Amino acid sequence: MSDGDTAADLFVDALESYGVDYVFGNPGTTELPIVEAIGTSDLEYVLGLHEDIAVGMAGGYAQTRRYHAHHDDDVLPVGVANLHIAPGLAHGLGNLYAAKLVGAPLVVTAGNHSTDFRHEEPILSGDLVGMAEEFCKWSAEVLDASALPTMLRRAFRVAMTPPTGPVFLGLPLDVMLETVDAEPEPLGPVPNAGSGDPGQLAHAAELLAEADNPVLVVGDHIARSGEDAVAAAVDLAEVAGLRVHGEILSCEVNFPTDHDQWVSYIPPDEGLASTLLDADTLVFAGCSTNTTLTRHEEPLVDADATCIHLGDDAWQLGKNEHADAAVLGDPGLVMGNLVEHVQTLVDAETLESRLEHVAAVSEMVETQVAAMGEDDGGDDPRASKAELVDEMERVASDAYIVDEGVTSKYAMLTRWDLAPEQYISNKGGGLGYGLPAAVGAAIAEGQRETPRDVIGFIGDGSYQYYPHALYSAARSEVDLTVVVSDNRNYRILKDNTLKLMGGEEADYAFVGMDFDPPVDLVKNAESHGARARLVETPDEIADALEDALAHDGVDVLDVLVHD
Repeated sequence: MSDGDTAADLFVDALESYGVDYVFGNPGTTELPIVEAIGTSDLEYVLGLHEDIAVGMAGGYAQTRRYHAHHDDDVLPVGVANLHIAPGLAHGLGNLYAAKLVGAPLVVTAGNHSTDFRHEEPILSGDLVGMAEEFCKWSAEVLDASALPTMLRRAFRVAMTPPTGPVFLGLPLDVMLETVDAEPEPLGPVPNAGSGDPGQLAHAAELLAEADNPVLVVGDHIARSGEDAVAAAVDLAEVAGLRVHGEILSCEVNFPTDHDQWVSYIPPDEGLASTLLDADTLVFAGCSTNTTLTRHEEPLVDADATCIHLGDDAWQLGKNEHADAAVLGDPGLVMGNLVEHVQTLVDAETLESRLEHVAAVSEMVETQVAAMGEDDGGDDPRASKAELVDEMERVASDAYIVDEGVTSKYAMLTRWDLAPEQYISNKGGGLGYGLPAAVGAAIAEGQRETPRDVIGFIGDGSYQYYPHALYSAARSEVDLTVVVSDNRNYRILKDNTLKLMGGEEADYAFVGMDFDPPVDLVKNAESHGARARLVETPDEIADALEDALAHDGVDVLDVLVHD
């Protein structure tokens, strides 16, 4: 720091020293000191035309950089977003919620009124810390410039410490304009969640050894821990003869779906979920969303079942099902330790018997799963969701996918053998995360020596939340292909109407659920700086996607699909 430097300068210096390359934001008057400091730094400011777009871009960036950091210790897996005072933070809460559920390590900041001016209740006032704290691991305000180095260091460490997630810091205008004589504080090493309690590990191994036909339910905290954790899940399944399912609302690849012991993702349907969770012993590994969308009438897991919970988030262990054993620690390290215990306890005959049972259940489930997305369109010329996904996999099998396809999601999950670190989705469920996250992911991929193609797989309803996220991508010269699965309605709401209230589609008016007349998504995308094309039939998909991937820039394919 030099004489006359402000806290805003110190803030930017700290970001640079920690390895931050991008700040995602939408500026306002209270943020001007920070924006000016960024302008004289090596940081790149990525403008979002709405604060929730800025948070979503930072979230997708952080999720993707976390994968990169598993292979490169020099990568800082944190997204930074700078928002504008109370209304701007309020705008960003939707995707701050999404970032919390996907565990994106974010440092979200917002300017605030000067501390000696708030008693007049100027416009844009609000309780920033209170607004953010529900969706953050830590929420605070820097009230003295001398506290900034410590609080900023703490914010980054809290965001990166498992279970990872967003933090919030309020930055008052008068504090950011103070002159300071301080330096950024070093981050220091960030700990993992540990290897698990030896006693609970031994007990969990004994319970697995005593089981008849145990089940492993893998959750997204496994993928967040790295490919080694996914490999540990495979090792555990193999030595214990476990039938493997993905938790409800899985949004990352936690187990290779082409493995013989993989059976299926658990859908958010009470009957199907209860059937798949019907086992004498269940291991819930790194789970956080394994429940249905609306109330289930009966327990999803039998009260007499033996339940083993493991993961890096203490809150999730035994949260919705009882725990006969609970192991707090890094999912990969814990499962690696369990492998060492279990392989000495499960004999070859028991293992063979369990694997035979896995094969039988897998065959039973396979027929039901194969039909997902293969709706009978009759004479409808539009593609089915299955046809769309199949063509995408054929053309771009190695692409990095950011998914908010909603009703197209399970066609993708069940038909495409996605690899670890190839797929992220919107675990929070609120629309409007996927498209901005895809922009952030594409920016992150662009930092690699050999970037992958990035495809945003977005439902038409989701796309229309924040189509102006494309402006940020075009402005930043991002290479991104967006495939819109377009059935011109909120299909998920129609499906849920029938599930909740019964009957046939003809019985309902479906108020507010159809886009009639449809929005011209091609013109919309072009207005924000993207190339765009309407794809009306299945045989157009492959050529359109190949052309989009070959083009260096932002492409949107509006692919019509039937329900």
